[in-house]
Amino acid sequence: MNTRVVLMYKSILSAALLSTPFTSLATSQPITLPFVAEQATIDGKLNEASWQHAKKITIDNVTWPYENSKSPVTTHAYVYEDGETLFIGFEANDPNPELIRAFYRDRDAAWDDDLVGLKIDSYNNAQLAYQFFINPLGVQQDSIENELTKHESSSWDGIWDSVGVIHDKGYTVEVAIPLRVLNFDDSVATKTMAMEFLRFLPRSERLRISNMQIDHGNNCWICQMPSYQGFEQAKQGNNVAIIPSVVLGKNETRDIDGAQVADWESENNTEASLDVKWGITPDITLNATINPDFSQVEADVAQLSVNNNFSLFFPEKRAFFLDNADYFASTLNLIHTRNIAQPDYGTKISGSKNGHTFAGFIANDTQTNVLIPGNLGSSLVALDEKSENGALRYRYDFESGLSLGSTATHRQSDDYKNTVYSIDSKYKPTVNDVFLVQVLKSQTQYSQDFIDELCDGDNCLQPEQVICELNSDCDYNEGVLRVLSKEQQSGNGYYVKYQHDEKYWRAFADYNYRDADLRADLGFISQVDFKKFTTGGEYRWYGDKGNWWNRANLYADWDITHNENNELLEKEAQTSFSVSGPLQSFFEVSVEHRNRTGLRHDKSRLDIDGNTDLFSENGVGFYSDFKPTAGVFASLYMYTGNAVDLANNRTGDKFHIRPVLNMNLGKHFEVRLRHTYEQLEADGSEVFTANLSDVRLTYQFNVNSFLRLAVIYTDLERNQANYIDDVDSQYKKLATQLFYSYKLNPQTVFFAGYSDNGYQDDELSSITKEQRTLFAKFSYAWLL
Repeated sequence: MNTRVVLMYKSILSAALLSTPFTSLATSQPITLPFVAEQATIDGKLNEASWQHAKKITIDNVTWPYENSKSPVTTHAYVYEDGETLFIGFEANDPNPELIRAFYRDRDAAWDDDLVGLKIDSYNNAQLAYQFFINPLGVQQDSIENELTKHESSSWDGIWDSVGVIHDKGYTVEVAIPLRVLNFDDSVATKTMAMEFLRFLPRSERLRISNMQIDHGNNCWICQMPSYQGFEQAKQGNNVAIIPSVVLGKNETRDIDGAQVADWESENNTEASLDVKWGITPDITLNATINPDFSQVEADVAQLSVNNNFSLFFPEKRAFFLDNADYFASTLNLIHTRNIAQPDYGTKISGSKNGHTFAGFIANDTQTNVLIPGNLGSSLVALDEKSENGALRYRYDFESGLSLGSTATHRQSDDYKNTVYSIDSKYKPTVNDVFLVQVLKSQTQYSQDFIDELCDGDNCLQPEQVICELNSDCDYNEGVLRVLSKEQQSGNGYYVKYQHDEKYWRAFADYNYRDADLRADLGFISQVDFKKFTTGGEYRWYGDKGNWWNRANLYADWDITHNENNELLEKEAQTSFSVSGPLQSFFEVSVEHRNRTGLRHDKSRLDIDGNTDLFSENGVGFYSDFKPTAGVFASLYMYTGNAVDLANNRTGDKFHIRPVLNMNLGKHFEVRLRHTYEQLEADGSEVFTANLSDVRLTYQFNVNSFLRLAVIYTDLERNQANYIDDVDSQYKKLATQLFYSYKLNPQTVFFAGYSDNGYQDDELSSITKEQRTLFAKFSYAWLL
């Protein structure tokens, strides 16, 4: 490991330990929540006697986009607990109830509606906060806010109850949250949790209304939440959830590569699986799964991959990996579980107590997906062999504002293995300053069989200097070449960042180093062999209620990147100005200037002596979105300027536009339209024109069920005469999916549907289907 990095890391930790202790937690006296033995009936009506004994909390302070101004509407929350459940009733009055924005939607899809809810920091340590929000029709949104990563994960799903009712004075919502869905310390008699009670009022502006005041000069909002105490009879116990599942499917595929179209080959699939979640102790949870169905029901949002050397990122959506996923998080993405495609089993343990947070999992995989990074591009390679995967994460949070963590991951198959070790730290000496450090080291070993399969044997050569022939069958980014150059490699990397953030401005600087042999195969590290320094800042303006605008922002940064040979990879300066205004509108204009390196081409081969050909890119971008009325969201992104033509190692003129329109037709039917258009011209003629359309039509019957049709269409046209290598002049792809979903809760679900996809290239006269699937899945959760 680099000596200077170690000394710097020790210096930061020493300063942390010797500094004056700083606590970011709210210091006011805790508020006592009443214990009431009677359970409320969750029907959206606050008419039970138990609500008369609840703690009444007033929600009357606008905390966004303004700082602690008076609320235009009256809202109260009524709160009590019975030792097993936290009950909350919301009275949200509205002088114009006809303006309430509420639609029947799928879970976690109503964030733009009127909402009430609460945030709970169950350990009262300002590290994580559970978020529970409900629209006036009872549609649930829940998520976890992570203070370490500044990330909100709506993929977390708890099992809790809510019902909303709209009436002539506004709306009411009743909520019952079983305490067992929270992690908390039940070794003490009186538990203390930090909470914030909220209402979101979306009209011309979207007001965030709270029961507390928030200092906008302190970007840790969890730290400012007031404390509530009680829960003397709350015990987590050895909670057990048993979730069996059955998956039925019929899949048909055929080979359409070339002029000959093969016959359909059919495969029927019936699989049973079992998931178990066990609270071993109140602080430790074990998850296990046997023969799981880790398939993804709904198609990912379509992304355009043309003229892009780096692999696309897709988020995790599978329940086994999502449970307590934030316990694995660190500054760098070292654990990206989408790399695990289809395991036969998986086990996971996680827990948190007295500042100690830990998590680990192991899972096998019936195939091995390996992300091969370079300094100019990356490739995702799928090998048809099994692998074993494991990850460990530990973090300790000091009361002084210091967190120390460590991560380890391991992947192994018959032909290769990869191990990563990392240590990291976050230190906040004041509410305005933060230091981040992460250091990592990897060990990777490849077999000759792995190398041969990776580069498809016949197409990639290995003379004294590794060379890869340039043709359509060979993936020739530098990462692949470096894999070929050695069977064993050891890599290092580190990341350092300092940021000062106040109400009106912030400034930051960071340095990111990864050597050429660094690999993090269980994470998402798509670029290596670089040293990057970035610095920048922003200034913020806050409007008054009488202004037509409420917030404005001026941002700028500058960065420079070299490879290990100190060759310049990229030097970039960019700035943007944004303003938020009426109709929940947002406008941003950005300007960027970039010098970057392209790939070396000599019409026949590419070597790895170094990077060459520095190109200049200049462009102007524009983004806008607004919500002019209930159930309507529209956005537009445009970019024009010159850009590197990566396939032909030159610059060209690029135009990119992406409009989005989401619209509700009544309370139940939603239309979501998204289209991407991109054109590149070089040397006086067209290089390519790409169109990508994503259409999704949903009829939401109620809060539990919906029917959805998704259609994704890609149309890519290339000018063969303007390419160095042979390419198809046309490529069209059409994917469709129709499926029905019923969710009694996030773990008791039923899905059924049909999907197909096909494509057209120069050898096919029309779009020809290559795959079609019928599927159904049922799972049921027993909570013991």
